[in-house]
Amino acid sequence: MNDLSPFSVVGVARLDPAKFRDPCVTARGEPRARVALTRLETLWINTGTLCNLACRTCYIESSPRNDALVYISLAEAEAFLDQAQEVGTREIGFTGGEPFMNPDMIPMIDAALGRGFEVLVLTNAMRPMRRFDEALLRLRGDRLTVRVSLDHYSQAVHEAERGPDTWDKAIAGCRWLSDNGFRLAIAGRQLPGESLDDARAGYAELFAREGLQVDAGDPAALVLFPEMDAAADVPEITEACWGILGKSPASIMCATSRMVVKRKGEEHPVVAACTLIPYDPQFTLGETLVEASRPVLLNHPHCARFCVLGGASCSA
Repeated sequence: MNDLSPFSVVGVARLDPAKFRDPCVTARGEPRARVALTRLETLWINTGTLCNLACRTCYIESSPRNDALVYISLAEAEAFLDQAQEVGTREIGFTGGEPFMNPDMIPMIDAALGRGFEVLVLTNAMRPMRRFDEALLRLRGDRLTVRVSLDHYSQAVHEAERGPDTWDKAIAGCRWLSDNGFRLAIAGRQLPGESLDDARAGYAELFAREGLQVDAGDPAALVLFPEMDAAADVPEITEACWGILGKSPASIMCATSRMVVKRKGEEHPVVAACTLIPYDPQFTLGETLVEASRPVLLNHPHCARFCVLGGASCSA
């Protein structure tokens, strides 16, 4: 699974083929909901889709062979860090794939910290990260958070997703981060039928048993994502839905974040609207953060499934 989050898509989609066709109008002819950028709070940089794991239901299909999103370079990342400074961005998030597969990962973290950003790195905490123990120790501090994906508080569920012999290595990486004073966060899954309280209690027991300095009651320290069923049909979100659902467009992830991706075969990185939809060209907003500040039309099932109805966000 991609370490953006433990969000996974299960099943085979059986959506009404008339849905999500027109970017501006739903299948019923109603104005499609759109989300304006209120502020660029978090800029995500996708470091590339290559990963040391090939998880069962990774929505971005990261694996040791998938380079659909190629490694972004330090120079390319720095250009966007400079733009982010100009627009007042607070946080830089690094995701993948596995970010520590990218050979420029440490210099990119250093460059973001050096510009005064808060930095969030999403990782599986396995061998790619552990190659950089000494370099990471030099970068640790209050502005760097390392969020490790643990698919569940039980080894069996985690390894059913990530493969055999992945649990102990991930726990060892978490323990190293915690023992060395890093700001450690965990991203996990709330399984179908499992209450939020039960999920947090399960992780709390794990943290206590392993000696991990993570507060399971803090939603920023333990980020729990629902598992999404792609076989379930979802409604299109219209402008009228905001009032019906009692939600504000400003609460949706794309109101405060964008993601930089570099697609294989393309000369330059581009800015995508969403961390969850890096390949769909309709969600490519431009080559600069200024160009990418335009509103996002919610013309994808993930917009409804994950963000509007699921209430989830990849940033803390």
